[in-house]
Amino acid sequence: MTALAWMAGVSIASWLVITAIARDRLHPEVLFGMLGPLVSACATWMAIRVAHRAGPARLTAVMVAGFAVKMVFFGAYVAVMLRWLDLRAVPFVLSFTGYFIALYGMEALFLRRLTIAAPR
Repeated sequence: MTALAWMAGVSIASWLVITAIARDRLHPEVLFGMLGPLVSACATWMAIRVAHRAGPARLTAVMVAGFAVKMVFFGAYVAVMLRWLDLRAVPFVLSFTGYFIALYGMEALFLRRLTIAAPR
């Protein structure tokens, strides 16, 4: 399976389990806490793959630019979710933080595999 499929599959499966266990108590906070980090991790991974195919030396520049874009995106995303959608802060922040850490851990493992497998 591809990295995108793994990230999306694990995220959706865990969201379904949490939703089944907690029922309506954590919905929609857990869903929206998952979506931001998932969209960001998938977009970052696609940019990494394109940069790596073009030339592995470009990875650092792409990752630094991606970091800057993600800072702005996550700031706006959290503000919109908490202010305009009026989500409960604690479940949203816990979900967001958990998915953020898990997805970027997965991305780091995929990046390691990608760079180790690359011919030098």
